Amino acid sequence: MDAFYASVEQRDDSSLRGKPLAVGGRPDRRGVVAAASYEARSFGVYSAMSMARAVRLCPSLVIVPPDFARYKTASSAVFAIFREVTPLVEPLSLDEAYLDVTENAWRERLGTAVAKRLKERIRTDIGLTASAGVAPNKFLAKIASGWKKPDGLTVISPERVEPFLQQLPVDALWGVGPVTAKKLRARGIERLVQVRTADPQVLRETVGSLADSLRQLANGVDNRPVVPHREAKSSGSENTYPEDVTDLNTIRDEIAEMATHVIGWLSRKQLFARTVTIKVRYDDFTTITRSHTAAPTRAEADLIARAVRLVDRTDAGRRPVRLLGVSVHNFCAGNELSDELDRLPFDGEH
Repeated sequence: MDAFYASVEQRDDSSLRGKPLAVGGRPDRRGVVAAASYEARSFGVYSAMSMARAVRLCPSLVIVPPDFARYKTASSAVFAIFREVTPLVEPLSLDEAYLDVTENAWRERLGTAVAKRLKERIRTDIGLTASAGVAPNKFLAKIASGWKKPDGLTVISPERVEPFLQQLPVDALWGVGPVTAKKLRARGIERLVQVRTADPQVLRETVGSLADSLRQLANGVDNRPVVPHREAKSSGSENTYPEDVTDLNTIRDEIAEMATHVIGWLSRKQLFARTVTIKVRYDDFTTITRSHTAAPTRAEADLIARAVRLVDRTDAGRRPVRLLGVSVHNFCAGNELSDELDRLPFDGEH
């Protein structure tokens, strides 16, 4: 979807159309841009930017608080259209998904035709625009979907794969963010296709275990299937504070409160978690995480205590804290839990 949250706001309020718009928190309370309209992007405003900086870049910026219930409703309507066409829909987020349309309800022979019809249905039925990438695999389709936004359609047919890859910078590869891209460029690897011919030892020294997968992707190879109904790998809660938090007891109370929220999520999903992680961002934007793994549980007292103890492995209380978060990972269901407990050794007291 194109600038999804902002587009929903502009669809539902005609006075916002054509204006630079940001969805997010207030600039005077350390708000962050959750989404920016294309009008705002022309000023250099993008998601994850601090709202204060966004306003400096675009003084005429209109800021609206997020309404996730409305975005979820719009998302559900979009995904309902997807699933009319194929059961092979793999959600990535509220506004993005992979679809395998090799077989489809419209009996269209070409993925391009399916993409055009999907875009038109979304526009007609939901009043929003979407951009699509049509390609032989996930890696290429993902890049293609962002190639001509907004309202774009980019098709990479098999015979166009190699010319397309030749155009791409090295940071188009999955797993290559700004830091890794800088390391690769320092080794003279500027373009995606240069990964193919890079010295294997140099590549491994630079990106570690990613080396083999990056070489595969650089050759346009990605054999991962579209997997519908992907299971959640983690769940968390975090908060950015309007003023730095310095009191250690307050920090512990905040961590305990967030742990309560994620425990509620575990209960609703009927899941148990092995790992609890806390996230701390200091006033200089340095961000660290600390984790603890034990037997799977969703016992409130246990998970809260583990999360709070992790605070002692940080500089919270000695350094001002801007953001705190708690998340749980490594899930198992109830039936898996009983199997796991059966495998645990006795402690000698029974």
